Amino acid sequence: QVQLVESGGGLVQAGDSLRLSCTGSGRTFSSYAMGWFRRTPGKEREFVAASGGDGGRTYSADSVKGRFTISRDNARKTVYLQMDKMKPEDTAVYYCAASALGRLTFLHRATNGYNYWGQGTQVIVSS
Repeated sequence: QVQLVESGGGLVQAGDSLRLSCTGSGRTFSSYAMGWFRRTPGKEREFVAASGGDGGRTYSADSVKGRFTISRDNARKTVYLQMDKMKPEDTAVYYCAASALGRLTFLHRATNGYNYWGQGTQVIVSS
């Protein structure tokens, strides 16, 4: 069982940066692939980025590529999402998720590739 807690959301202006954090419980954090998703009202959760258990391989959605970076510190049991050059369309509730499949595959681009979810943190980007 893994419990995930996100933090770092808030209100920023277009062009600004923000870093989200997600801290997990349990002793085997490094064995989990981790992902970030986001959801806007009326839409399904959208894949943002994912990282394999050792952090050596990552995926990013085309919409955030070059602007958002996923990283992790397994000693701190924390995964980060560094968001730069933010746009109003990045406004959403951001969720982190953990997958018991630690090796990153195409499955981690979808919500059903994950076993555990955090409660979400709101990000608002004003124009």
